[in-house]
Amino acid sequence: MKRRKLISVALACAGLCLVSACGGSSSSSSGSAAFDAGNTSIVNASDATGGTLNYGMTNQFDSVDPGNTYYAFSWNFSRLYAVPLLSYNPAPGKAGENLVPGLATGMGTTSADGLTWTYHLKSGMKFADGEPITSADVKYAVERTFAKDVLPNGPAYFQTYLANAANYPGPYKDKDPNGLAAIETPDDTTVVFHLSQKFSDFNYLVANPQTAPVPPAKDTGANYQTQVVGSGPYTIKPGSVNPTTGFSLIKNPYWKSSNDPYIKQTADQINVSFNLAADDLDNRLLSGSIDLDLYGTGLNTAARSKVLSSAQLKKNTDAALSGFLWYYPIDTQVIPNVDCRKAVEYAADKTLFQNAYGGDLAGGDIASTVLPPNIIGYNKFDDYEALTQPGGDIQKAKDELAKCGKPTGFSFNVAVRGDRPKEVASAQALQTALAKVGIKIDILQYPTGQYGTSYIGSPSFMQQHNIGMGTYGWEADWPDGFGFLYSIASGNAILQAGNSNISMLNDPQVNNLLNQAAATKDQAQQTQIYQQIDKIMMDQATVLPEVYAKSLLYRPSDLTNVYVSSVFGMYDYTQIGKKSS
Repeated sequence: MKRRKLISVALACAGLCLVSACGGSSSSSSGSAAFDAGNTSIVNASDATGGTLNYGMTNQFDSVDPGNTYYAFSWNFSRLYAVPLLSYNPAPGKAGENLVPGLATGMGTTSADGLTWTYHLKSGMKFADGEPITSADVKYAVERTFAKDVLPNGPAYFQTYLANAANYPGPYKDKDPNGLAAIETPDDTTVVFHLSQKFSDFNYLVANPQTAPVPPAKDTGANYQTQVVGSGPYTIKPGSVNPTTGFSLIKNPYWKSSNDPYIKQTADQINVSFNLAADDLDNRLLSGSIDLDLYGTGLNTAARSKVLSSAQLKKNTDAALSGFLWYYPIDTQVIPNVDCRKAVEYAADKTLFQNAYGGDLAGGDIASTVLPPNIIGYNKFDDYEALTQPGGDIQKAKDELAKCGKPTGFSFNVAVRGDRPKEVASAQALQTALAKVGIKIDILQYPTGQYGTSYIGSPSFMQQHNIGMGTYGWEADWPDGFGFLYSIASGNAILQAGNSNISMLNDPQVNNLLNQAAATKDQAQQTQIYQQIDKIMMDQATVLPEVYAKSLLYRPSDLTNVYVSSVFGMYDYTQIGKKSS
């Protein structure tokens, strides 16, 4: 799904300092409103509280349940009401990639064989209903993510790496009162994870929202998202969740900043509005009736032109190197012939892709690899002339069609998120380019909310509807090559719903390389492994890269504590407040 940013960060932080002492928010300077100020400093730093924050979205969440979500914006935003064991340092730049305590007192301690990880919970942490948060609530939160028939979204790392867990059905079907044996809770403040194999990135894994506590007695399965019991500074306002209009957060009266110093309880209430038209959302953002676009993917064409032509508006924007790769996964089951897939690679017009996303400033740089330049393991290469012939190579595309036995072309469908105009424009650009070599595609539009679950995230749906490609964006689940590649490249990550390995890549060499990377702490070895995987994926034409994404983000002048998170590639939603009127 989704996470990372800032080009210089990953290489500079390759050994990521995994302790809170690596730098708190005090290490960042405070900036005044100026173009790009939020990339390097905190704009309008303030401890002021009060007021209401209003977020807008063109569709809705995949789920507001922290255990059932896999969008970057959701992982970012959910920390306001669902605190995982670890989180990220609230600071711009590379300091923001350091892990810090969430529920846990510090980083996990690991056994000599690397197969056991232990975390201790802070004392005094409470849910919004006043009940204490215990280790059993964390264990249960992880266990419920195994129930993919009920909670289909989210990654499958725990299923892969916890010991003897592959066939565990989750707590809704499990009749053993002790639950999953791979997670132990020897007391109310200790959680112990037993792994099937070494996993050097495990501290990163527990920083995802799947470890945010869930009280078993309050869990209602798929309906839990309507009333998540808050564990952070906020909780979902009772009765506010409406799939058409949105929801609201209100303060958790039992939250204490002394227990959770890396997050702020600034606004009195936070409202989220669903299903706004994209241009309408941008207009509301510029007029002040909406404070932030929750998706964090940047302004669309009309608003972008207006902002960049106005010095007054431009100073409130940041051209964020989001860490996303905008790309088309190519389904290897729908388009099984590698030469046919290579024909698509050669025929695509990458300049049109770049223009669809906003040009080189606000859209991004033309991409030729799976790994973006900010990820450990990136190695510049160009198998299909994306950089040397960005308009496409028609002759080579025709040569590949001849090799695959389709000299006059073939046809398939392409899925897009219909409420995202930039993605629709990208698909139209692909349609135009492929038609030049006889490849006919029809564009099928779906809503963002269920796009990754019921549509492109469903292998059977893709096959039934002859969907060979779909617009997609990806950033690392945590800031290294494994965090970027696993869920889109590992055969173990393929799911029947909520699938992120849209290409359906299940290559034994890739799977083995990922296992090697997980088991070693040697950065040079990991870097070499990630480079190999990238080359294999491109050689097999499983991915059509579009751009290494940038997002032109707008921050109204009355917002406080605004900066671009290098982990999430958008503003850090755990810090933002509003100036007093």
